[in-house]
Amino acid sequence: MSVWLEHAGRRLRVATAHPVPLAIPLDPHGAQPSHFGAPRASAVALSAGAFVGDTRLGGSCNCEAVTLVAHCNGTHTEGIGHVTRQRVPVHEAALRPLVVAALVSVTAEAAQASGETADPAPQADDRLVTARALAAALDALGAAGVAAVVVRTLPNAADKRRRDWMQPPMPPYFSLEAGRLLVARGIEHLLTDLPSVDRLLDAGRLGVHRVFWGLAPGSTDADRAQRPDATITEMIYAPDDAPDGLYALSLQIAAWLSDAAPSRPVLWPLAAP
Repeated sequence: MSVWLEHAGRRLRVATAHPVPLAIPLDPHGAQPSHFGAPRASAVALSAGAFVGDTRLGGSCNCEAVTLVAHCNGTHTEGIGHVTRQRVPVHEAALRPLVVAALVSVTAEAAQASGETADPAPQADDRLVTARALAAALDALGAAGVAAVVVRTLPNAADKRRRDWMQPPMPPYFSLEAGRLLVARGIEHLLTDLPSVDRLLDAGRLGVHRVFWGLAPGSTDADRAQRPDATITEMIYAPDDAPDGLYALSLQIAAWLSDAAPSRPVLWPLAAP
């Protein structure tokens, strides 16, 4: 199968034989990532009368009831409804089947030495993904005009796939300037391996979320959002064998009537003809 994308005046071939899955497989019976003190995702066999949904227990088929918190139990995508009083389902965001994305690796900086800001003000040991680091990484790729940015933070420890992010140290988060840079560059979809683009305990400000959706600080009115179709995907894992570069992104979101849903973002390398 041949798939091509037009980007920046160039025709690029999508290497469909080499997908790079970014979603962390969620195992309700095993190790899994989590944050914000939410209970772990779990699953139990459905029991209804004489029926049990487990073939190991004599059931005719397997059928589990799954409990999870989309925001806290693994890879998920959020829409504007995450911070607004209107209930806006994330799957209603205007998603294109494929968009050009830049995968970049950045190292978070000590917040107090970065010269960049957050709301509330960073604490002494906080680390920030800065606008300066993102701009340098994007410019090095010649990534002007991409619709999505996938941010891999360094070091890229494999335990991101099962880490309890509430355990010290506090994970890095994005500066307000980083959020504004992505908006200024027209980025529609932000994906990161962090549990949140904002500080996990930020007094409910969600400042970078609001910047990315084009909302004023503290606003909960979806009608005032300047970027209502933008999405934020958190708790991905970008493997080390996927180099920084330009890719085709398919952002696959479960059709839940919720502000966030489990998602399956997939990258494919792009190449010139």
